[in-house]
Amino acid sequence: MDLKEIAAELVAGCREGRERANLDTLYAADAVSAEPNDRDGQSRITQGRDAIKAKHDWFDSAMTDVQVETSDPMLHGDDRFAVRFYGTMKDAQSGEIYPMDEVAIYHVADGKIVREEFFYNE
Repeated sequence: MDLKEIAAELVAGCREGRERANLDTLYAADAVSAEPNDRDGQSRITQGRDAIKAKHDWFDSAMTDVQVETSDPMLHGDDRFAVRFYGTMKDAQSGEIYPMDEVAIYHVADGKIVREEFFYNE
């Protein structure tokens, strides 16, 4: 897959609830996921597809989507793209609902996502 195809499939998967399946098909085995800071005992850097799956599992147990929109991908050169995720989330433990707005930058090499970086305000 080329950059445009990977970006389109990542966005389609997010919109259709296939994020976990896309981890197996779109991500390199040694991909890295980077958050802006440590959060709730989770390390800022997650290394490897299996660890990224565990990160998704943790997030899915901690948060519930109330309403989340996913932008179309924004391509940058032949090796990166960005996606904006925005809407409202619910903390599973406290029940608090709050706005969510983040940008993810995805780095692609050899037909796979090798790094994702998330940017958001807290």
